[in-house]
Amino acid sequence: MFTGLVEDLGTVVRADRRGDAVELMVRPDAMPVAELALGDSVCHDGCCLTVTATDGTSYAVLAGAETLARTTVGDLRPGARVNLERAMRLGDRLGGHLVAGHVDGLGTITARRDLGANIVYTVAAAPALLRYVVEKGSIALDGISLTVNRVDAAGFDVAIIPHTAAKTTLGAKPAGRRVNLEVDVIGKYVEKLLGGHLPAGAASTIDPERPLRGLP
Repeated sequence: MFTGLVEDLGTVVRADRRGDAVELMVRPDAMPVAELALGDSVCHDGCCLTVTATDGTSYAVLAGAETLARTTVGDLRPGARVNLERAMRLGDRLGGHLVAGHVDGLGTITARRDLGANIVYTVAAAPALLRYVVEKGSIALDGISLTVNRVDAAGFDVAIIPHTAAKTTLGAKPAGRRVNLEVDVIGKYVEKLLGGHLPAGAASTIDPERPLRGLP
């Protein structure tokens, strides 16, 4: 599990095709590679990947076919910058929100508004993802834990402060760029559990503005 607080930025040194997978060699700016062990989990732009090798300054991870199909990892080329976060340890502060590192789908930045104190992004996403996006809820965008400021049938707004713009890749991304999205995992589990208890057709009559006061 991760927190959505980007720990460091890395540079893709190599991106080599391995059958239906891609092996990435990543060089972090500051994250100590010596502290990484084989099998460790590192989040790359929101994608949890396993460390398979290290060489002192860089480390390797392998992105399989599923990851390439559902994320932007397949677009990475040598020189690309990526957001990095090591898996949280038991007892760490949870400064963002619970992030699994399992990308649910892709969104597209449709607007970027620089307001000085912050930058507001409008992100378009599929209805299958937007059903889990709620105003003032949490969402991970390229591995960054953000608060949803507004949501409608086509997409949602998030804002970042100058610190986030400087310390992550998001600050340099223009309108038109695709981003990895992970919705709040708690919402997905709640839906799954309620689906097994509500009578047929009840799910479509739930008013999202009113709290559930009990199950039948």
